[in-house]
Amino acid sequence: MTDPVVPADFRCGFAALVGRPNVGKSTLLNALVGQKLSIVTPRPQTTRHRVLGLVNLPEAQIAFVDTPGLHHHGSRALNHAMNRTAAAAAVDADLVLFVVEALRFTDEDELALARAAQSGRPVIALVNKVDQVGDKSRLLPFIAQLAERHAFVDVLPLSALKPADTPRLMALIVRHLPVSPPLFPVEQLTDRDERFRIAEVIREKLTLELNQEVPYGIAVEIEGVGEEDGQKVIAAVIWVDRSGQKPIVIGPGGARLKRVGSSARRELNALLGQRLHLTLWVKVREDWADSAQALRQLGLE
Repeated sequence: MTDPVVPADFRCGFAALVGRPNVGKSTLLNALVGQKLSIVTPRPQTTRHRVLGLVNLPEAQIAFVDTPGLHHHGSRALNHAMNRTAAAAAVDADLVLFVVEALRFTDEDELALARAAQSGRPVIALVNKVDQVGDKSRLLPFIAQLAERHAFVDVLPLSALKPADTPRLMALIVRHLPVSPPLFPVEQLTDRDERFRIAEVIREKLTLELNQEVPYGIAVEIEGVGEEDGQKVIAAVIWVDRSGQKPIVIGPGGARLKRVGSSARRELNALLGQRLHLTLWVKVREDWADSAQALRQLGLE
């Protein structure tokens, strides 16, 4: 079977989504690829890894890169690793998509913009969540002020929740990608394997269940994946970094852990296209978020 012929002016490259936590980068990635690749919660710093999502167009292949939110606060090794991941993704990309929330620009937005500028790559500013702005007359002054902060190649207001906004963004991105044949097979959707996606779904459900500081002290590791009686069997460990967090995660009579398991199983059944048996264990690993070895083991370094 021969490879499909691509036009001489075909474009392909990496577009990194960069911004502070909770501006909607992961929601935007999922909207652009048309499938949930990055987990999404209202909690800041939900995204911890670099996640690749591929879009194939007749004239281009776009490799979107979701990144952790760049942030000032947090002195743990995990926080530093997340910031390094985001900054490195910008440097490695062909184009940076700087995502900012409409009518809001904070010190962490300034940090994210500085990293985008330092990458030396062209930057498109995406003003997200415009659907949440009641008085639309306030948008133009905000966009004008934003445009003064950096020599953006373009500034685009949009809502990650509205599919009608994505075609214009795709066209803008394609214009700034290098002429190149596709770098990935057309059937490939992401560079993340099944185990990673399973662990992330479980962590998402945990994060939605937990409050305050606990979500930042948990990690999920897949210990085993097998097949039994026509269903996939998965064993996962939920790591907490304080002994006092273990009963919080489990909940009274194990109720919280059961809810997390049921919610994760329903989503994973659909994702994997088969029945799934999921076993969750909660274990303590003191200060794992400050351990270089633990971060490497969990793919965070």
